[in-house]
Amino acid sequence: MTPVDVFADIACPFCYIGERHFEQALAGARAEEEAPEIAWRWRPFQLQPELPAEGTDWRPFAEKKFGSWKRAQATFRRVEEMGEAAGLAFRFDRMEKAVNTTDAHRLVLWAGAQDADGRKTGAQQHDGASRSVAGALFAAYFTEGRDVGDAATLAQVAAESGLSADAAREMLASERFVEAVEESQREARRLGVTGVPFYLFDGDDEDEPRAVSGAQPAAVFRRALAGHDAQAA
Repeated sequence: MTPVDVFADIACPFCYIGERHFEQALAGARAEEEAPEIAWRWRPFQLQPELPAEGTDWRPFAEKKFGSWKRAQATFRRVEEMGEAAGLAFRFDRMEKAVNTTDAHRLVLWAGAQDADGRKTGAQQHDGASRSVAGALFAAYFTEGRDVGDAATLAQVAAESGLSADAAREMLASERFVEAVEESQREARRLGVTGVPFYLFDGDDEDEPRAVSGAQPAAVFRRALAGHDAQAA
């Protein structure tokens, strides 16, 4: 079993693209019967942890982040082109809020502890559920323009992913997984992760970990899955 630690943020468009490239690499490797068994492990990383829990208006946030609305729109167009090449639709025109992603991360971690019926199955992550919820959150935010910092929206995404909306609401109203989100941030700093997406293959093996940084092409992920230095030519 190959552990794959995915340091990412739901509000990061390149994380959405990177995950699609990883999925394409994994599908290609499986088609050729070259894919190892993997344990996909979500590692929360917040690019904007200082945002208020309720989020903030999108346009003023983007203008401040990129220097002007014109520059922001130019960046959006580049991301849209990258997304289209990966088979993803980015709709920045639908976005109303820049979100604090703490609760979105908590939902992914919670999903990893559920089975398809939303029943608790212990601490071990079930990567199918967590990956499904992460993918649904990316699409909800970047394609549908939904507020993924809102508890009601998050519960709805859980239901759309086959989990219990009521159980999701109960979890979000508690403090569960808050410390896990914070610890993941600390772990990222210890590892020297300063940007996402960041994929760590075999991270449990101190001698042979392999890393993929950024929304690299599927071929780079294929090399990492095959046990090679992912960044080598």
